Amino acid sequence: MINLSSELSTTDLSAIKDLERRVVEADGGRLKLEWNALRERSGQDIENALCWDGERLLGFLGIYTHSAPNIEMAGMVDPAARRRGIGAALLDAGLQLCRQREHASVLLVVPRHSVAGRTLAQRRHGSLDHSEHALQLLGEPVEVPADSRVTVRAAVPADRPAVRELLRLGFGWEPPEDADPDPNTLVVEREGQLIGTAGLNHEGDRAGVYGFVIHPDHQGRGIGRDVLHRMCHTALADGATAVDLEVATDNDRALNLYTSLGFRPVITEDYYALLD
Repeated sequence: MINLSSELSTTDLSAIKDLERRVVEADGGRLKLEWNALRERSGQDIENALCWDGERLLGFLGIYTHSAPNIEMAGMVDPAARRRGIGAALLDAGLQLCRQREHASVLLVVPRHSVAGRTLAQRRHGSLDHSEHALQLLGEPVEVPADSRVTVRAAVPADRPAVRELLRLGFGWEPPEDADPDPNTLVVEREGQLIGTAGLNHEGDRAGVYGFVIHPDHQGRGIGRDVLHRMCHTALADGATAVDLEVATDNDRALNLYTSLGFRPVITEDYYALLD
């Protein structure tokens, strides 16, 4: 039975966490479930599809907006309950919700090793939009020189225009002006000039870096490496045992930067465009 919900109870979250554990134990890698988003569902939009067999969760699909142009969906099915149409039913339910909300484009996140996930996307006429490597740092990052002229601080409302412009330069999109501010946003300054931004979240023993951009005029000077080192050190000092981030598979420059600090690949994820 598939239940649709706008919020997730403590019982739901516990069942999703247990299902994630079973899937990762069977398949390896990781799942892009965005736990911060799951715990902070607004309750305004239906963004969760759960397939239950009594009290046992057999499948889950989450819908994520991220304030970006595309909406993302990611999910999983219990290894012991596959080939029963659960994944297809969850995806169809999610697509119907997206149609009702008039989203023009949806990206389904599929681990590259998942033949079933790829087949599911292709049967819904999905086309490969892009791919990303998920990387992880375990332990302290490789030491790098620190530039005393560079500072990293929490963003304040006055930084919003500059942050939006940096995201446009780095990723080709910017959050809507009326989007809620991200409390995890940091900004990078060099001698008082705002030249970069990044997000750093912390959940349990895991931290994540996202939306990391250094202005093109200031790239190639070691600033990105210095800033990422500081963020990782801060996360680990605050109790994280691992730091995660994602990078486009065709962004060799960023990939080299991350691996030079000690990040290692965990999995490659393909993003299939649906509903175009």
